[in-house]
Amino acid sequence: MFDQKLVQLPALLHTVFGFAVLCLAASAVYVINDLADLEADRAHPAKRNRPLASGALPISAGRVLPVVLLAVAVPAAFSLSLPFGLITLAYIAQNLLYSFWLKHVPIVDVLVLASGYVLRVAGGVTLITVERFSPWLYICTTLLALFMGFGKRRAEMVTLAEGANVHRRVLDGYSLPLLDQLIVIVSACTIMAYSLYTFSAENLPANHLMMLTIPFVIYGIFRYLLLVQVQNAGGAPDELLLSDRPLLATVALWGVAAVAILYLGR
Repeated sequence: MFDQKLVQLPALLHTVFGFAVLCLAASAVYVINDLADLEADRAHPAKRNRPLASGALPISAGRVLPVVLLAVAVPAAFSLSLPFGLITLAYIAQNLLYSFWLKHVPIVDVLVLASGYVLRVAGGVTLITVERFSPWLYICTTLLALFMGFGKRRAEMVTLAEGANVHRRVLDGYSLPLLDQLIVIVSACTIMAYSLYTFSAENLPANHLMMLTIPFVIYGIFRYLLLVQVQNAGGAPDELLLSDRPLLATVALWGVAAVAILYLGR
């Protein structure tokens, strides 16, 4: 979309196939992470309902599934392109490090989570011949992922209360005041970075119409802050995004406005 190739079928199909490959890789590392967190998940009020923790999926199946998924994902990634294959391997390695070590290191744990989203963007860029992709989008992706990551940690601390460190050891290294400060920093930086992108990126219309999408971003971040700080939500950012109607509407309106401006605003 951002390189204005949304209507070019070869580029679109290449990207969709790459998306499917990354879904397989992500699914594999999620299963591995669930295996590593099995005992902690069984003691968690919500995570105990996950297939492995609840016993709905046998442990033996959980051990075989990542092998099968990676056996399909890695060759498929390299079949698309060498850079995409290397990025997929980096994504897998990074998540394995996270599952067994880095998720226990405060601050680093959220930075690693955020870098996974940046690798996804980098992978997408390698799948098409990018002519005018703006590096600002890497910055915006990083900051937005950090924003949701620290919000997730805050929600976990509030939900789990005194038993937080039992379910997730890294929460011993955080406090609510610290997380609130980090959230303020990254939310402000996200708005600033996106605003700078809308009028300084080379691939956007010279009439700066992309600035009209800034209110959607501001409202989306403020809405997410309300959900995290007032309603103590955010423990599962993906579920929150898909269940909160104002957030869904904001993302949809932003998408429509961005496509209209990028493709018709010149």
